[in-house]
Amino acid sequence: MRPMRQGELAGGEAAPAAAGPRAGARNATLLATGVLTIMSAATIAPALPAMQAHFAGTEQVALMTRLVLTIPALAIALVALPVGSLIDRWGRRPFLISAIGLYGIAGMSGLVLDSLGAILFSRALLGVAVAIIMTTATALVGDYLAGPARDRFLGLQSAAIGGGGLLCLTGGGLLAEIDWRAPFALYGMAFLLMPAVIAFIAEPARSAANRSAPGEAPAGSPAALALLLTAAVLNSVIFYLVPTQLPFHLRELGHAAPSRAGLAIGLFTLAQAVVAFGFGRLRRSWSGTTMFGMGFGLMAAGYGLVAMAESYVAVVAAIIVTGFGMGLVIPNLSATALTVAPPALRGRVAGGLTASIFLGQFLSPLVSQPWIGAAGYAGTFRDMAVVLAAMAMIGLVLARRGRS
Repeated sequence: MRPMRQGELAGGEAAPAAAGPRAGARNATLLATGVLTIMSAATIAPALPAMQAHFAGTEQVALMTRLVLTIPALAIALVALPVGSLIDRWGRRPFLISAIGLYGIAGMSGLVLDSLGAILFSRALLGVAVAIIMTTATALVGDYLAGPARDRFLGLQSAAIGGGGLLCLTGGGLLAEIDWRAPFALYGMAFLLMPAVIAFIAEPARSAANRSAPGEAPAGSPAALALLLTAAVLNSVIFYLVPTQLPFHLRELGHAAPSRAGLAIGLFTLAQAVVAFGFGRLRRSWSGTTMFGMGFGLMAAGYGLVAMAESYVAVVAAIIVTGFGMGLVIPNLSATALTVAPPALRGRVAGGLTASIFLGQFLSPLVSQPWIGAAGYAGTFRDMAVVLAAMAMIGLVLARRGRS
């Protein structure tokens, strides 16, 4: 077996020369940037009830409080696709460094702002930063890695996001019990990441970023990409019931402590991380459509169990099942997008996926609030379980057709 040459990654893919011998540190830094995306909303989720109480005199406070969590998603949905075009043309690194600085400033501003309007504006700026970070990081994964190595990395990335989500949500819940503003301090972690990004993220050579790696499958059809982006929107609409509505559902069941909501949502992300950790191995055995079918099926089962749960323990167990499904779906979205993306358009496809995911997150409370008004919290989780079951069936039917 020949020794690995400088500039070559595990799995045999040719790395951009800029990566050099520091590929491990570079990949670890990319993993850390993924944690910033889950922090963008999840960190303050346990503080929502206390924030709503603080601004009780504000008109439409219930909806506006939830928009504090999801307004970044609207900004991301609007900005991500243009960002993808810009980074394809001008490069990745300068945008990534600038966005991490903006993330820290906009995120921590919630410590001092004292109106929902001002907080919503700062959250929109946070969304712009996340759009640049997520789109750039996804494109860089496509530039640096391919094939099984890419699948392994995407599984590790989803696991890192899940583990980071557990820490941020649990920490956010504990801080929210001190004061609803306290979780905003966690966004300062972006400034700790900045030196690593500057030191280890090198700009890929255009020739490397715009070609397929040896053995990589050809780009997929526009129809396949459109179906993928539609699935990403629907998945996010349904998934975001957990951070936006679960704390209120738990309060209705008699479990109002923010730390309990934070722990439940954190265990959800940890369950996602456990499954995602093995994503690379599963991807070698299952097709992308099979992975979607199995993932959506587990999510349907979890939401159905949430609807029936009457105790805190039962809700947590149900949320963990849902997290197992998300552990299959989330990395599979990125893996499939990078597979169908023409190499010269990776930034734009990454931007399209980012926009779709966060458009669904923004739409989630706008869809779920009236639904909850009509059907209640348990009824809404039940109905979304039915939608997820239908999505699972579509995925499995497409997987069967692909084998025939």
